[in-house]
Amino acid sequence: MDSKVINILGFAGSLRQKSYNRALLRNCLELLPPDTTLEIFELDGIPPFNQDIESVLPQTVVEFKQKIKAADALLIVTPEYNYSVPGVLKNAMDWASRPAGNNSFQRKNAAIMSVSTGMLGGSRAQYHLRQIFVCLDIYPVNKPEVFVNFAGQKFDAQGKFTDEPGREMIRVLLKALVARVRIAADS
Repeated sequence: MDSKVINILGFAGSLRQKSYNRALLRNCLELLPPDTTLEIFELDGIPPFNQDIESVLPQTVVEFKQKIKAADALLIVTPEYNYSVPGVLKNAMDWASRPAGNNSFQRKNAAIMSVSTGMLGGSRAQYHLRQIFVCLDIYPVNKPEVFVNFAGQKFDAQGKFTDEPGREMIRVLLKALVARVRIAADS
């Protein structure tokens, strides 16, 4: 499996165009290990979850579910809102795990990162996201944990993540995610 290209699907739990979390996800395109691709899916356009219409899924949800299923792994970058994950992210994950018996996330390996302007770097959102992973049968990469704090000091005006120790930590996280996928494929 070592020569196979690993395809990662990434999405950020923010809709704000100048979101630090979206910027960090875009920066990952240049931090990937060899033989790895990253496709970014924007959550814009996913409607609020409504179980009444889950038998005929909205087209954006169909596309999201297909991309999750086709990916070898996931990379989720989340802001922290009120000590938890943002509603946008939870909503998208609710859609992708439904209807019952059609959980697109089942047995997917995933890495998590978070960005905040505060000191904790979105850590509480990550811990809530890990709780959600249990129900959805997503396998998180546990180490390293990537929390980008004081974001206003670590991105330039063009959205480039300039913190070199942070960039290296992301490289390590992405390598760990790819290694996990390769190990699972070989077993």
